[in-house]
Amino acid sequence: MASLHVYSVLVVLFLTCGAVMATKENDQIIKENNCETKIGLPCVLEAFTSIFEKGSISNKCCCEHVVLGKVCHSALINRTLENPLFKDLRPATIIAKSIQTWNNCLALIDSPSPSA
Repeated sequence: MASLHVYSVLVVLFLTCGAVMATKENDQIIKENNCETKIGLPCVLEAFTSIFEKGSISNKCCCEHVVLGKVCHSALINRTLENPLFKDLRPATIIAKSIQTWNNCLALIDSPSPSA
């Protein structure tokens, strides 16, 4: 069980280091992929709340979020973490919540809907 905990910590550290190294590229990725135009403001707010605060993301916004794409998702999260307004946040915690939100939305989209 301890090895699972150590493995989890190493994964989070690796992801955090990757986020820091990618800082110069985030704006370019966001611009090249038109990330800010792929999702509506209400869904941006839901996703932000589920990742940076306590909240959940609706099924509708999960669909929009997945259409946004993993590249845009990661770049937007990393750019937010670069913002001085969020300097007191723990990047490892935010990245973990970001991955959890992404995976939950993917699972929702991939799961078959109940028949009528």
